[in-house]
Amino acid sequence: MAASYLIKNAKIVNENTVFNGDVLIEGEIIAKIATEITPINDVTVIDAEGKYLIPGMIDDQVHFREPGLTHKANIGTESKAAIAGGITSFIEMPNTVPQATTQELLEDKFEIASKTSYANYSFMFGGTNDNLEELLKTNPKNVAGIKLFLGSSTGNMLVDNEEVLEKIFSSTDMIISVHCEDEQTIRNNTAKFKAEYGDDIPVKYHPIIRSEEACYLSSSKAIELAKKTGARLHVFHLSTAKEMELFRNDIPLEEKKITAEVCIHHLWFTDADYDKKGTHIKWNPAVKTANDRKALWEALLDDRIDVIATDHAPHTLEEKANVYTKAPSGGPLVQHAVIALFEKVKEGVISVEKVVEKMSHNPAKLFQVSKRGFIKEGYFADIVLVDPSSSWEVAKDNVLYKCGWSPFEGEEFSSKITHTFVNGVLMYDNGTFNEEVKGKRLLFDR
Repeated sequence: MAASYLIKNAKIVNENTVFNGDVLIEGEIIAKIATEITPINDVTVIDAEGKYLIPGMIDDQVHFREPGLTHKANIGTESKAAIAGGITSFIEMPNTVPQATTQELLEDKFEIASKTSYANYSFMFGGTNDNLEELLKTNPKNVAGIKLFLGSSTGNMLVDNEEVLEKIFSSTDMIISVHCEDEQTIRNNTAKFKAEYGDDIPVKYHPIIRSEEACYLSSSKAIELAKKTGARLHVFHLSTAKEMELFRNDIPLEEKKITAEVCIHHLWFTDADYDKKGTHIKWNPAVKTANDRKALWEALLDDRIDVIATDHAPHTLEEKANVYTKAPSGGPLVQHAVIALFEKVKEGVISVEKVVEKMSHNPAKLFQVSKRGFIKEGYFADIVLVDPSSSWEVAKDNVLYKCGWSPFEGEEFSSKITHTFVNGVLMYDNGTFNEEVKGKRLLFDR
């Protein structure tokens, strides 16, 4: 049984407001929210003067590499980094080894997480060209959704059979989340650069190889198919200005059949950073131009983009040190995503209310996550304290990822996460972890 906690004098951020108040946690649940609560009995009091209290981030796209790729990461190490970073729930992708493309293999991942995950968890079922029957067995009450790779990325899960795609889109009411890049365009571009450079293509050409055209061709096609079939489509990690014309902001999120996500790295970096960062910022889709980044921020702020995620996808430094064609795409982000957003709050780019909407409220609404994503009485106490006046520098010795590095190394952030509660349990307290308790399987109100 979890202890009782009283968080006092916090700047509580919830549903587009910031107000000063207290929050009482009893067991797993937020029991009371008020301007002032008097401590009674054995409650542990935390003075949050000057700190923001926010709902924990629900990260709708991570790759924690277990099973099969645990030399890079595992559910235990990465969920620990996540809670230190203010992420209390995650949805993990199916491209592990083996891939989560049968119900049995999917449940194997849930079993691992039940024993090792410090955060709350769910997993996506992976669609392929030939597993529709298995896909349709997915339980919408306790599985986050379906993931389709419409462009090849890490792992061989490309779904390129158009007849199969239409069947999947027509057959399931579950959220279909897609990685959109046109495979033929990427192959043609790669062949052109390989002819000139061999395998050692300068990484600055990554956004030209995995181009705006490759992204737009694929995402526009997926959206057209969703409109034709009535499917519930969620487009992952958008990266181009051109794609922003595909999304709407004239109806509430709850009424949207087609939703959009942007990731931290596409909001932070541009192609000007390749010379310094190299393959450490090689992602699929690629980090592109400053104009693309500007358009992503505009779409995020005007609600064409609904969700911020990380696409946390660690690789070892040895793997990243390979030449371009052999260096894998992806990087670790869960420990630093929330704090990076708070830096943008300080710069006046985005409000703290909007950050919470995009990283907590909207993922909860979009995936219909039960009783999470908000600071509300009766909801699970998945909450995070952020000190906006505590600067620190990201360095090798404070990186928690198993891979041991971060694309943010050398960055000085002005905010710090001090406390993270998961299901009412204080899991992270100023650098100290509670390793005795594990997170819960997410449930969905569907």
